[in-house]
Amino acid sequence: MNAPAYQPIAECGQTTQPQAQAYHRRWLVANDAGTWLNGSLCPRLAEISVELRLGYLVMKAPGMLRMDIPLDVIEDDDSVRYQIQLGDQTVDVVDEGELAAAWMSNFLQIPCRLLKVHPDMDAVRWPQAA
Repeated sequence: MNAPAYQPIAECGQTTQPQAQAYHRRWLVANDAGTWLNGSLCPRLAEISVELRLGYLVMKAPGMLRMDIPLDVIEDDDSVRYQIQLGDQTVDVVDEGELAAAWMSNFLQIPCRLLKVHPDMDAVRWPQAA
């Protein structure tokens, strides 16, 4: 029987680590206009591999140094909190900062941000990629 696969960053690589279930689709990538980048808009997302290690989301991609993002940070800084549209749903997100944005933008070759779905947010209804 195959282990279930989880996608901590929507549309990026998958992991079968059981602890990743709690973080399935907790992050997403959006362009600088605030539009969610799915696999059909940005196929290179699938080249980003992810795993959970020692309290961090670890991202790797061809030609890039590893990027570690803390898994459980208390989201109390409203200056990095935004709302974006995912299909017909407004989603509260937290920007993961300049370093993560530079890493993603560098790899994907477009200006973009790594965003975390706010922990107080109800379940996200992810639109199907076109």
